[in-house]
Amino acid sequence: MSTLDATRAELGLVILYLNKAEARDKICRAIQYGSKFLSDGQPGTAQNVDKSTSLARKVFRLFKFVNDLHALISPAPQGTPLPLVLLGKSKNALLSTFLFLDQIVWLGRSGIYKNKERAEQIGRISLFCWMGSSICATLVELGELGRLSASMKKLEKELKGSDKYQVFKAVMDTVVAVGLLQLAPKKVTPRVTGGFGFVSSLISCYQLLPSPPKSKTS
Repeated sequence: MSTLDATRAELGLVILYLNKAEARDKICRAIQYGSKFLSDGQPGTAQNVDKSTSLARKVFRLFKFVNDLHALISPAPQGTPLPLVLLGKSKNALLSTFLFLDQIVWLGRSGIYKNKERAEQIGRISLFCWMGSSICATLVELGELGRLSASMKKLEKELKGSDKYQVFKAVMDTVVAVGLLQLAPKKVTPRVTGGFGFVSSLISCYQLLPSPPKSKTS
């Protein structure tokens, strides 16, 4: 393969990646929490970028609650233990609720929904839902790892994929939710929230990377 062909193939992967709405959302998320880390809650350019990017990301998530609603009413894979099924469905229900309520928050912040106090209350409820879904996701991933640990070969095979990052990402998202809700403001500062959110976003961006094409050997 010539250099031009290789460059064309790599650009094709970049285009394929950026064409995903989810990928663009996670890139914006990385910018948002990176700015939050830099601002540390202080007024300035970084905080303005944080707020404007946060509002822009809500547009990417319009009607996204349908995805988790569909997962909620879909049957679980056969052989999945009942506790993991219940945790998985709880995660879907909480995440779908968060994404639905987040649309009302966007309407409030964009000036369409005039009751700002109610919009702020709904925003806080939505963050609690997101934190709950992150906790459920952490427990589900830990449970899956526990199930797979009975077969080390299968575990090794599974860990080669992006699933090995899911536990860390879910834990980080839980910390981010705690920071956004200011449940422990002295420990989970805006800088801590931004740092955890930034790393979590990079993990999401990595998981969405398309697989490179296999080179043909003569």
